[in-house]
Amino acid sequence: MATAGRTIHRLRTTRPTKSAESAAMGFYARHVLPRLIDLAMGSRPLARERAALIPAVSGRVLEIGAGSGLNLPFYGARVTRLSALDPSLPLWRLARSRAAGVAFPVEFAAGSAEHLPFEAGAFDAVVTTWTLCSIPDPGLALAEVARVLAPGGQLFFVEHGRAPDQRVRAWQDRLTPLWRRVAAGCHLNRPIEELLGWAGFRIASIERDYLPGPRPFTYRVRGVAGIRA
Repeated sequence: MATAGRTIHRLRTTRPTKSAESAAMGFYARHVLPRLIDLAMGSRPLARERAALIPAVSGRVLEIGAGSGLNLPFYGARVTRLSALDPSLPLWRLARSRAAGVAFPVEFAAGSAEHLPFEAGAFDAVVTTWTLCSIPDPGLALAEVARVLAPGGQLFFVEHGRAPDQRVRAWQDRLTPLWRRVAAGCHLNRPIEELLGWAGFRIASIERDYLPGPRPFTYRVRGVAGIRA
């Protein structure tokens, strides 16, 4: 059993062969893109969003799209264990130093949100922060979140998505085909609240606003949702 503060590094997926890995991940994907993502996602406006959401999380926690571990400093003392899932091994390596500074066990798992490698009902809370935009099948991922949540468990989320303003939405639709190619699959125009509803979630609290910056990129929803009875 892991003790508090210990970081467990575990792969739950089979590593590709060297030739397949080299074909899929060039120098940019392995060395440049992870640093760019870490820099962009570590901005002050996003840090404020993390600070408004993450401290309320407690118990056994799954974070989907944990990336470089930018949420780790915001978790409070009520977290007993964190499972951090991300498909990017380079981002996972960046997270190690942040994981060393927390007071609860952290388990890193390399895997897909559409096929979570965890038992049903394993978690009291699931966290997603700017994650649903880049998952290839967000509906399937949310169905998996519902599966691994324990009865009474909650999903804590902050996501950018489809804006309420028609002109902004039009620009999101224009920009997304190019943006997702240069930003690791990120979609600017996903309807986050609708996706939650289709997956069987009931929103308990939500805030909607634009963060600083160009509006097609900065509309965000932040809230908490549970599974409908």
